[in-house]
Amino acid sequence: MTGSLLRVEGLTMRFGGLTAVDNLSFNVAADEITAIIGPNGAGKTTVFNCLTGFYQPTSGHLQMVHPNGKAFSLERMSGHTIARNARAVRTFQNIRLFSGMSVLENLMIAQHISLMRASLYSIGGLLGLAGYRKAEREAIELARYWLEKVNLIESADEPAGSLSYGARRRLEIARAMCASPLLLCLDEPAAGLNPHEDMELCELLADIRREHNIAILLIEHDMGIVMRISDHIVVIDHGACIADGTPADVRANPAVIRAYLGEPDEDEAQAVVG
Repeated sequence: MTGSLLRVEGLTMRFGGLTAVDNLSFNVAADEITAIIGPNGAGKTTVFNCLTGFYQPTSGHLQMVHPNGKAFSLERMSGHTIARNARAVRTFQNIRLFSGMSVLENLMIAQHISLMRASLYSIGGLLGLAGYRKAEREAIELARYWLEKVNLIESADEPAGSLSYGARRRLEIARAMCASPLLLCLDEPAAGLNPHEDMELCELLADIRREHNIAILLIEHDMGIVMRISDHIVVIDHGACIADGTPADVRANPAVIRAYLGEPDEDEAQAVVG
């Protein structure tokens, strides 16, 4: 392990009298896949919304530290600067693609900021300056690379809305990767997938972590996927951390079993968390 890329300390999020996240602390290592799990309503997506600028936390410190030592306090940043500068990029539980645009165009949009800079905010593109043409070629190459990785290169010119559900899930991950993240946040990436697509997803995420040296933080209800690919698991219930450790640690933790099933017998417990 190469140290923490993300440090969450005392994260609290209140909505009026409701405490959705309660003094939550955990770390995400720079070279690991970390899963946040917990029962429905535990506060998992609220954590993601705080990390990626959709919510400003009531209190707490969310720090990303890049390999070069540069640190970012995410709780003080807006969503677009978190993605652009801190390089924490997310997908959503409900797929958010531009359905009427082509598959390739969806990946080009993810590179909009770098292309705008290369075009000197439009004039370079209008005049066809060499710097912009080079940046555009590189953006297309990166988009095609990720389409190859997610097995969608043959669909590059098709509308994104015409893809199957599983293919749209993969496209959303490819689009996030085109933003060159250091932290990839995935909100239930396996939701709605069949067993074959689950296996493809596991292989894709393992490949991303291995070949591109980024951290992955995911929310996922499929315990088979969580236990198969995660290096580190954080379990929350009613917004608070009840377990934090390896898959083996979490699988055997009585507090986790109670959170999911109340007071089950041993066979029921292992069926859920194992």
